[in-house]
Amino acid sequence: MTMDQLKEFFLYSFLLNYGMLIFWGLMFWFWRDGMYRLHRSWFRLSEEQFDSSHHFMMSIYKIGIIMFNLVPLLALCLMKF
Repeated sequence: MTMDQLKEFFLYSFLLNYGMLIFWGLMFWFWRDGMYRLHRSWFRLSEEQFDSSHHFMMSIYKIGIIMFNLVPLLALCLMKF
């Protein structure tokens, strides 16, 4: 794999993962009650537990995107200099 192919891979991976994070955030924002009802049928969660678990997992996912997609992309871009 060439450097350009790796950069393209990490760029598309970053964009797709960040798109998924935005979709998750929008679903949580606009359809929170429906998501809560769905999850409540599977687990015994209070609304506070539901909110905090989603915010925690979104932050973990965002950190993962930065660590595994954005940082390698920036490193490859800086290697040209």
